Amino acid sequence: MTSEVSSSGETAGRRREVLRVLRASVDPMTIAAIADVLGVHPNTVRFHLDSLVGDGQVEQVESGRKGPGRPPLLFGAVRQMDRGGARRYRLLAEILVQAFAAEKDPRAKALAAGRAWGRTLDPRPKPSPRDAANPDKVIGRLVDVLDELGFAPERRRFDGQQQIGLRHCPFLELAENRTSVVCPIHLGLMQGALETWDAPVAVDRLDAFAEPDLCLTHLKLEAVGK
Repeated sequence: MTSEVSSSGETAGRRREVLRVLRASVDPMTIAAIADVLGVHPNTVRFHLDSLVGDGQVEQVESGRKGPGRPPLLFGAVRQMDRGGARRYRLLAEILVQAFAAEKDPRAKALAAGRAWGRTLDPRPKPSPRDAANPDKVIGRLVDVLDELGFAPERRRFDGQQQIGLRHCPFLELAENRTSVVCPIHLGLMQGALETWDAPVAVDRLDAFAEPDLCLTHLKLEAVGK
């Protein structure tokens, strides 16, 4: 290759330029045509096209030309949003949390949202009636769900009561600043999951930051058939 890119930043920038040229073109373009627009060597364009094709952002197009000789390779941009761009999910979370906090009763709104989310969390089949009636199995399943979400849960027992400790918060920075919104969402998602399972276990309350490194979920065992 006659042109070598000196840094990953320059590589990404040049790749975006190649993609921009193809997106601006009504018709598919040859490597030579793209290189001419950008004023670079065709090998540089070929290098970036390989990556763009691999990422699904550019596709090779049949030329449709008939006759002797090998037809030139043509490329066109795949008409879709750029899936390789940066994501800002924390910004989205901050926007939504701020909107909840502005509500007259943010806790109730957050709790309801968490419950609705909790009802969709576990893709596994609903527990059998026998398992659903077994508090230990139900609590174990809830711990599994919380673990998959990144809460680092641990089963605990204090004064004869079942508890789940949460050692990690996937939304820690938001929870520290908006406890009245984020923590009720967590409480609601646990309640929603248990409601879906028709289990004789309920989440009584969630003590946010009961210790500097621990949030504490208090469970309540209910009579079967209640």
